[in-house]
Amino acid sequence: MKRWVLGAMLAAAGCKGGPSNDQCAALLDHLIDLEFKKAGAGAGDTAKAEIAKQKQAVSEARSPEFLEACTRRTAKARVECALAAPDLEAVAKCDESKSRKVEVRG
Repeated sequence: MKRWVLGAMLAAAGCKGGPSNDQCAALLDHLIDLEFKKAGAGAGDTAKAEIAKQKQAVSEARSPEFLEACTRRTAKARVECALAAPDLEAVAKCDESKSRKVEVRG
């Protein structure tokens, strides 16, 4: 019982500085936009309309689980970095820089 309470307290303490639900929702939209932008860079108007429908479907399907994982297990700094990223490569660098910081400390 004590371990469970301690674990809950640590988890709550870790979440205080976490990203907000709005930040995570914006991140999901941004990531979907970047992914579809990469996939449909040369698409015509008809294809762009279809891409918009697909983006909405992906967002609706992935939103609940993404928001939960983002708000509970993702550092606010990582979310802010990814939101500012102009492309998927820059988003990946947000993860790399976080990993390097952890390695330097250890």
